[in-house]
Amino acid sequence: HRRFDYRPKTDPYCQARYTFCPTGSSIPVMKEEDVIEVYRLQAPVWEFKYGDLLGHLKIMHDAVGFKSSLTGRNYTMEWYELFQLGNCTFPHLRPGMDAPFWCNQGAACFYEGIDDAHWKENGTLVLVTTISGTMFNEMAKWVKYDNETGIYYETWTVQASPEKQSIVWFDSYECSKFIQRTYQKLADLGAIFKKVQTNYTSIILFSGEPIYLGNETSIFGPLGNKTLAAAIRDFYEPFKPHRTVRKFFMDLFKIVDRVILNREFYLFYNLEYWFLPMKFPYLKIIYEEVPLPTGSKTWLGV
Repeated sequence: HRRFDYRPKTDPYCQARYTFCPTGSSIPVMKEEDVIEVYRLQAPVWEFKYGDLLGHLKIMHDAVGFKSSLTGRNYTMEWYELFQLGNCTFPHLRPGMDAPFWCNQGAACFYEGIDDAHWKENGTLVLVTTISGTMFNEMAKWVKYDNETGIYYETWTVQASPEKQSIVWFDSYECSKFIQRTYQKLADLGAIFKKVQTNYTSIILFSGEPIYLGNETSIFGPLGNKTLAAAIRDFYEPFKPHRTVRKFFMDLFKIVDRVILNREFYLFYNLEYWFLPMKFPYLKIIYEEVPLPTGSKTWLGV
């Protein structure tokens, strides 16, 4: 997943139904001698709206919690979409604009407090390691870098097959990947993790070798490929938000016809378009264990 030099300003056209990081704050500087508990947090996606519904499908959201022993204060840190999942997964087709328009930024959110009930009721709140204030402060510097350079949310993992050692053509870049990167950074700083099983949700597309198509300018620009541009716009059209149930099912039929019967998918990744020749089983949601990391050095004093 490509890193960028800076985070661009968001376009006013991109509007969130739910505000991103409404109570967010800056990450505090901890005293070096502080001892900070680190918690794994996980709950069903959109639990505030649908309760445990998506938990039954193992579609989970991940976060990390911290508790300072010196101050007794708790903190939560997570990474998610600025403009909700649909906008990160599919673009808008705006009148008068040839190219699909994307509202697909994601970012870290840090705020004081851990909502125990939210994480415990249908999910997970478990202690995974203990770190020093110095390690926390080093992690905070890394979070700033990660947040300024890894800016686009990517829903899909794309693999060649469901087999364990399958080629991964494209890796997702979402909340669980941020938590895994955070754990790895803490391990590299010297954190020793407990023996706790950690599972994460992945939404996987199965495809033959992807075919590179080009970027927005080369496809949709004045010298672009008008046939390819029309095909990409036509592919994304049924994925738009729906106002009626009837229209939803009509478009769902179009999606099934295109993705499964014709085995076609157009992927937008790192600001470039790719064609995916889809393969059975086409799409799968998995809830798979990714072990907690081991570090590259030992940190004394914890």
